[in-house]
Amino acid sequence: MSTQTMTRTATTDTAEPVTAPALPADNRTGDGYDWMDTLEGTAWSVLPNWGSEGWDAGSWPYVIFAVARTRDGYGELFGYGTCVEGDTSTHWFRTQDACFEAITAEVFFHWACGQSDGPDNLPVTAAGLPVQDRKPYPGWMA
Repeated sequence: MSTQTMTRTATTDTAEPVTAPALPADNRTGDGYDWMDTLEGTAWSVLPNWGSEGWDAGSWPYVIFAVARTRDGYGELFGYGTCVEGDTSTHWFRTQDACFEAITAEVFFHWACGQSDGPDNLPVTAAGLPVQDRKPYPGWMA
């Protein structure tokens, strides 16, 4: 049984203060695959794919996405975090739609830069992606 570390933060979409599960930090003793192992027993799980065709969400072991879902006294909280070459960051949202939009924007960035495999015909911006590519791959469940 893992003891979940909690952190005080603010939601990105509503700017309200919340206490939510902390994303484990990279301890710099291994690679991204080792960091993914640190998620076991926490509220976080790796997000491998994004969009209707399950394109890469990141580029393991250098760019890794993780997601979490929790509840506080005011309702549900939806989080995503990244580990990019050892640097971690976390974002929490009060709504799932806002979280999906933020993940889409960050995944799109990595697709557009050629850092991970995405759709062949990318639009100019993430906002131009069709709705089916702005949410998790249907074959994946968190």
